[in-house]
Amino acid sequence: MSLWARDWPAPAKINLFLHVVGRRADGYHLLQTAFRFLDFGDTLRFSPSADGLIHLATPLPGVPPETDLTVRAASRLQSAAGVCQGVRIELVKRLPMGGGLGGGSSDAATVLMALNRLWGIGLSSAELQRLGLELGADVPIFLHGRSAFAEGVGERFTDLVLAPVWYLVLVPKVQVPTAAVFAAPDLPRNTPSCSPQEWRPGQGGNDLEAVACRLYPEVARHLEWLRRFGPARMSGSGACVFSEFADQAAARAALALLPPDMTGFVARGLDRHPLLELT
Repeated sequence: MSLWARDWPAPAKINLFLHVVGRRADGYHLLQTAFRFLDFGDTLRFSPSADGLIHLATPLPGVPPETDLTVRAASRLQSAAGVCQGVRIELVKRLPMGGGLGGGSSDAATVLMALNRLWGIGLSSAELQRLGLELGADVPIFLHGRSAFAEGVGERFTDLVLAPVWYLVLVPKVQVPTAAVFAAPDLPRNTPSCSPQEWRPGQGGNDLEAVACRLYPEVARHLEWLRRFGPARMSGSGACVFSEFADQAAARAALALLPPDMTGFVARGLDRHPLLELT
């Protein structure tokens, strides 16, 4: 099969913990977190365009194409590599916007990985990560492609080996703007840091969770329901929340009990991005 004819996955990520450990002089927050991918996400398809332009065939409601991360990623790569070719991008969207699952960042990373190969550019993973960081703090982890303990603004990685588990992810019907959560005056900004070697799965919490729950009570309601099955936490800046299960059957049994006004999905944790071999 031609590379142009294949589907290109853009998996979700979850934050197993997320601490704000400081703030830089430029206002960016310093973080520590653990990223893990899920076997659930968006799908992208690409076709060549002879006019040299970037076309988004499936614009998202309320998002101008020129501000969409997929278009911005393609344009940034085109500019950085001096490419004259254009492309038509089709996005099958499954991950919620404002959900804390990294949907837009994952889409952007898949665009960079796919077009790096389809256009024959040949940039290294490190070079793609530098471009990705210009687009958003979560883009580099998808280009790194492995479960990792992340530091800085989320761009310095130490690889992790994690147990094979399943997750039940709930999707509250709200979009949580990341900027609003980070701007909250009551956000903790001095959580003590730890080293990647010290951290173990299950340790830590999400410093953004209390703010998101205060601003968006639906997040708190979904967390409260999910915690009947064990520890649960919010991913990223929200709104999605998740809990870990030892096997798929247990996770699906919990999903079957979900109230009619809540939605969610079951996914397996992945330690490698499906496109890792491309970088």
